[in-house]
Amino acid sequence: MARNDGVDRTSARNRAIKGKDVKEAQEHNEREKEAYSNADIVPERSALNVHFKTPAGSYEQIFDELLKNKVISTRGQRADGVHFDELVFDVNSAYFHNHGGYAYAKQFYADAYKAAVDIVGGEEFIVSAVMHADERNSAMLEALGEDVYHYHLHVVYIPVVEKQILWSKRYKDKSLVGTVKETIMQVSNSKKWESKPALNEQGQPLRGKGNKAVLTPSYSILQDDFFQAIRAAGYTDVQRGERGSSEEHLTVTQFKVMKEKERLEAVTEQLAQTEQALLDTTAAAEKQEQKLEALQKETKTAKTIALSVQDIEAMGKPQKFTGNMVLTASECVTLKNYAVKGIMASAENKKLKTKLADASRSAEIWKKRFEELQKKAQPYLDALEIASEKVRAFLSAILARGKDAPEHKPSDRRHQRDMEL
Repeated sequence: MARNDGVDRTSARNRAIKGKDVKEAQEHNEREKEAYSNADIVPERSALNVHFKTPAGSYEQIFDELLKNKVISTRGQRADGVHFDELVFDVNSAYFHNHGGYAYAKQFYADAYKAAVDIVGGEEFIVSAVMHADERNSAMLEALGEDVYHYHLHVVYIPVVEKQILWSKRYKDKSLVGTVKETIMQVSNSKKWESKPALNEQGQPLRGKGNKAVLTPSYSILQDDFFQAIRAAGYTDVQRGERGSSEEHLTVTQFKVMKEKERLEAVTEQLAQTEQALLDTTAAAEKQEQKLEALQKETKTAKTIALSVQDIEAMGKPQKFTGNMVLTASECVTLKNYAVKGIMASAENKKLKTKLADASRSAEIWKKRFEELQKKAQPYLDALEIASEKVRAFLSAILARGKDAPEHKPSDRRHQRDMEL
């Protein structure tokens, strides 16, 4: 048994489908896509989806056909007006899970479809009606540890209202002016879902401040109509979805699981940001430490050079009378070492300069050889470009003749001389 608070609630939602969303709705409802962004859709179960009305073409094609046959009319509608609406009926997933699953859901939505026909105003205005049985309820899966599917019904239809067209005052037969000329089914989402006056127990319109009529939102009426139809069909163990609640199609347990999941995701995100900040700070500290080490090495090297120069400059003491410089034995050794290192460095530099000059000369020689070879080969390359097949055939013939020629054998005289040696 699914964990439940014992209250199973109906839910009915309506949305207008505009412009490019029509194709998107068709691809989603009819499962025409190869892949879906919704990870809960299980394509292997899509064959279990049930059509209570299968569309006889694309949604747009069906609309155009009804318009052509004058079943509907767009008279008075704006060019960018809404042509399609979609009803979505469902009950929390636990309800079907507790009643046996797929078979029970199939019968429930067969009855729900009948309610949809009444709400829409006739089956001829319904484009498609399909029960989805291939969407997994992730919250229930996490709560129960087993697959639970969220059965629900999509009904795409054309919103129409009955409109009477009257004879105008300009009509010559004045007796007909103001009478009904014709009745059309006008396509109009706004008129289809107009809010209606709220009534009191006596059936009188309720009045609010300023004696204004109190209106009941049309979608609230939709919830009432669907709930009453389902209860009338014998499903007396369901309740109407809570007014103004965000959990109309979830059980309390599911709702809590969803909220805990959202909170966990928020905490996880915050932790990830903190960890990233720590990594960034650590990386910055390591970078500064590397700069410090490099600076210390530069300082040490500079200090060593400065001391060496200072030592050399301090060497020798002038004699009072002669003015000659006198070096100590230690100073002589140090000065000799510096001199030897300087001479060796100078020699090494000279050797490297010589190698560089030799390499430059070699490069120049090879460059000239390449240019000469390129000039010699150019006629062949030109011929190959103009008539590549003929040139290749010619060369192949020459090479073939070379292979067929008898091998050159050394003379007997030379062979005898070799034997004598």
